Amino acid sequence: MTNATILIVDDEPANLSLLKHLLSPHYRVRAVNSGSGALRAARMAPRPDLILLDIMMPEMDGHAVLKNLRAEPATQDIPVVFLTALADAGDEERGLDLGALDYITKPIKPAVLLARVRTQLEARRLREWMRDQNDFLEAEISRRRADDELTQLVSIRALAHLAEIRDPETGHHILRTQAYVRELALHLRPHPRFAGFLDARNIDLLVKSAPLHDIGKVGIPDSILQKPGKLDATEWATMKTHARLGAEAIELAEADAAHPVAFLALAKEIAHWHHERWDGSGYPDGLAGDAIPVSARLMALADVFDALVSPRVYKKALSFNAARRLIAAERGHHFDPDVADAFLAIEAEFVTIATRYHDCEAILGAAPDGATA
Repeated sequence: MTNATILIVDDEPANLSLLKHLLSPHYRVRAVNSGSGALRAARMAPRPDLILLDIMMPEMDGHAVLKNLRAEPATQDIPVVFLTALADAGDEERGLDLGALDYITKPIKPAVLLARVRTQLEARRLREWMRDQNDFLEAEISRRRADDELTQLVSIRALAHLAEIRDPETGHHILRTQAYVRELALHLRPHPRFAGFLDARNIDLLVKSAPLHDIGKVGIPDSILQKPGKLDATEWATMKTHARLGAEAIELAEADAAHPVAFLALAKEIAHWHHERWDGSGYPDGLAGDAIPVSARLMALADVFDALVSPRVYKKALSFNAARRLIAAERGHHFDPDVADAFLAIEAEFVTIATRYHDCEAILGAAPDGATA
């Protein structure tokens, strides 16, 4: 670093003169004769690449100067080497504790001075190179992570839309239910029953995995999936298998992955059990209460609300008020009571989402007061 800038701090003119004479042929040298002057000079551009700092100075000694340098973000990383005639090991330890990198003892030996300075400047250059490499690697990792997350998101949406294409009446069902699940999770996050699970990471995974809740419908025949009327008992039994089919499909994807994929675990829970009911009367396994995973309990309410306020060929859309009354009536029956209470507390957010992502044919739901039971 022949273009490096070195700041010399010493209250003795003879020492300053000697140091400038030895260092000037190799480096840019600035010299000051006091601690306060050292602090001012260290802030000036270009900032020094190395400071040679005398310890024994009036008013502000080298230890005080170093402490001040380390306290300021602009100067805290400048390497400092003490110049001292002291032989007390305690002084050396104090200086090293404050952040000095080395000592050069007086009287100055030219070869030792130049070797120590060169070593510290090379070490600084290496630290800066490593920092730049780390910054580059962190940026590259962030870029690749963003690319991976985008690829993952697109893949999830593509798979979810595959099921949606088979059932064209669902429209923007994926976007709406995904948003409902997010709002429920955020509202329930501080709740004692849910706080241990609904941290920021799991909420993010829930939102990512929610679109796959009906992926199993790709295994349901069109004659059932697109039937314009009510399903008979046999058809309904076949329709209910979509929960198991979805879980099995996601399980196969997990088996193909080189390592566990967290969002797939939640996606499998949601696909498998989002039709379970709090009172145990749901399907496919008749789970009840807390045996139903939290992820599936949130999706259960989101899915039912969207079905209630969405038009189908076999039914009209209910008003938002009518949907609210039905969900309130199912508190403790179909739905976890606390999840139902969360919905009732943030119903306005559900209405906003439903309206924002309404299907092309009609705005979801009737006017709030125009219930269609």
